[in-house]
Amino acid sequence: MAIVLVLMFCLMSVKALANPACAVCTVAVGASLEVARRMGVDDAVVGVWAGAFLLILGYWANKWLDKKGWNFKGRDFIVLSLSVLTILFMYVAQLTYTPKAILIFWLDPFLFAAICGALTFHYAMNFYQWMKKKNGGHAHFPFEKVVVPFGAVALVAWWFGKIELCAPALPDLSGL
Repeated sequence: MAIVLVLMFCLMSVKALANPACAVCTVAVGASLEVARRMGVDDAVVGVWAGAFLLILGYWANKWLDKKGWNFKGRDFIVLSLSVLTILFMYVAQLTYTPKAILIFWLDPFLFAAICGALTFHYAMNFYQWMKKKNGGHAHFPFEKVVVPFGAVALVAWWFGKIELCAPALPDLSGL
């Protein structure tokens, strides 16, 4: 908890590179991940928010690279992918990779949820841009840029929590 407070203090003391409302949301999501796990929130829900958070950091890294003028082929995809893949450090520090069948995939539920959270955030931002373009370049209501992706990620997190994606599989009792 002390580390989170120090990081928040450091973030407040430097100039923000993006919209201040987005900075507040990003810090809030990042700080709440560990708190949610300690409160017993399902790992799939935390995974969805972690994936979205890491994608936000990738978007910020791309903005910083734009500001520096560092452009190369495939940069956006590479930076966003590497940003989301930092979730793998969770497996080194805190998690054990325990894959299970999820739809057609054989993945760890936390990793699957993180990837789904990142994809949800990405497509919700694209959807917002499409809606804004259809409205003459203006948002339909204040903070629409925050509400659309937040609502989409919250909906996916709620659904993953409802289906208990990270719940342990029930033992096979058919042989008894």
